[in-house]
Amino acid sequence: MNRATGILFGALALAALLVPGPLAAQNVAFVNMNNILEDSPQAEEAMRELEKEFSPRDSQLVAEREELQRLRDRLEREGDLMTANQRADLEREFTARSREFRRAQENFTEDLNVRRNEELAKLQRLINDAIIELARERNVDLIVTERNVLYASDRIDITDDIITVMQQLR
Repeated sequence: MNRATGILFGALALAALLVPGPLAAQNVAFVNMNNILEDSPQAEEAMRELEKEFSPRDSQLVAEREELQRLRDRLEREGDLMTANQRADLEREFTARSREFRRAQENFTEDLNVRRNEELAKLQRLINDAIIELARERNVDLIVTERNVLYASDRIDITDDIITVMQQLR
């Protein structure tokens, strides 16, 4: 949501609070989405799954980075003692492996970002469902998040309640 849309939403929410009659919100609640994304069991599980899924590839990249460093060190240490052909072969190997390492690292980062976004989207759907469920249970007329609010008192903050609902959804 861009800034203009956020301001418009905030203004409409404020107007709904101030307008008498059926448009006035009778029960307002606040949710800190960042806290839910950090503290819900589903978020913790998603992070564990991503770690489990990507840890082997990360370990391979670390090992290759260390091997490249050894090759570089060998070139610096023994390069002057090698024949021209030996040195050229080692430099070609280093260059080719460095290029392949950069590609593998870029693919890893891209794949990790895609999976992280998939998990985040799934988690956000669950959070929205939990928020709607709790709002209906408590007859909440309006729920706002930290993105559109300058101040929210603890009295209307239902973030912990949403996390509790998320724990029950496990």
